[in-house]
Amino acid sequence: MMVCEYKPGLEGIPAAQSSISNVNGLDGILEYRGIRIEELAEKSTFLETAYLLIWGELPSTEELAKFEDDVYHHRRIKYRIRDMMKCFPESGHPMDALQASAAALGLFYSQRDLRNPVYIRKAVVQLIATIPTMVAAFQLMRKGNDPVKPRDDLNYAANFLYMLTEKEPDPLAARIFDVCLILHAEHTMNASTFSARVTGSTLTDPYAIVASAVGTLGGPLHGGANEEVIGMLEEIGSVENVRPYVEDLIARKAKIMGFGHRVYKVKDPRAKILQNLAEQLFSKFGQDKYYDIAQEMERVVGEKLGHKGVYANVDFYSGLVYRKLGITTDLFTPIFAIARVAGWLAHWKEQLAENRIFRPTQIYKGLHDQPYTPIEKR
Repeated sequence: MMVCEYKPGLEGIPAAQSSISNVNGLDGILEYRGIRIEELAEKSTFLETAYLLIWGELPSTEELAKFEDDVYHHRRIKYRIRDMMKCFPESGHPMDALQASAAALGLFYSQRDLRNPVYIRKAVVQLIATIPTMVAAFQLMRKGNDPVKPRDDLNYAANFLYMLTEKEPDPLAARIFDVCLILHAEHTMNASTFSARVTGSTLTDPYAIVASAVGTLGGPLHGGANEEVIGMLEEIGSVENVRPYVEDLIARKAKIMGFGHRVYKVKDPRAKILQNLAEQLFSKFGQDKYYDIAQEMERVVGEKLGHKGVYANVDFYSGLVYRKLGITTDLFTPIFAIARVAGWLAHWKEQLAENRIFRPTQIYKGLHDQPYTPIEKR
């Protein structure tokens, strides 16, 4: 009998072959379809990047215009989904509301024709278009307000910010938010992407795939980490408290939220871009007192743990950017999902090309040949 080597968390074990994105953790490089993330953040838009990820190449002017037009005109959600969301408890987390809503969306588009490129494109457009609408709708409805209708004349990022406030956002704020979506759109075989591929390998519909990935993303060790960072900075309270706070966490061997990465052994390239975006926002709209705390924390953690390859990751600065954009903390992870839908759908499409259902094995550690004990003798 072959003995398998057990790797907790499947660390280092390839689960798929992919051409979608690449991470070089030693040099701090992230590429989407071979294009560096820095170049996309500077020159691209989220929808163009989504097209690149899903269809494998940058679109022509006509292709991009058609994709944008399709997305802009499919943002509205069915009134029954809206009515269902009104019944969700106000205290519920937006990620739970999003997971339920994404799954419900599939009830209205239940045709499953996975060999038909027209079906695949329609599903891609539907999910990329409506996920932001559902996030914004629940945010307003849990406060007792009606959702704001999307505007077809606003781009992807600006429209989402508009749906949260019914105010057209500042162009700089909209552009910075769009770059944030690019940065979060894809990141190789992370937990939620693996969840999407496993679910997709069963040949279920893409709405169920996104719902399963949203559920995986919601955990504090994955997408929920950016919420934890803001709570940590608020708990620290001042620059003077940073060093003793960090030293206490290290002494207790506790996780420092926003630092360290399973792959990166240098500062996450997305964190560098996000830090620059934060500084642009602060320059125009005023400083955030927690930014000084964050800078000092990055310095102290680098001093204490840099030799172990523990540096700031994408979660460390993203919350500060969202906070300055007026976004509440518990929406940080749903926004992560809005962006990552592009990556999940890219992996779903790639999985379909040479599909084989995932069926890993296990190492059994239990007992054998145990007798059954009647209930009256237990």
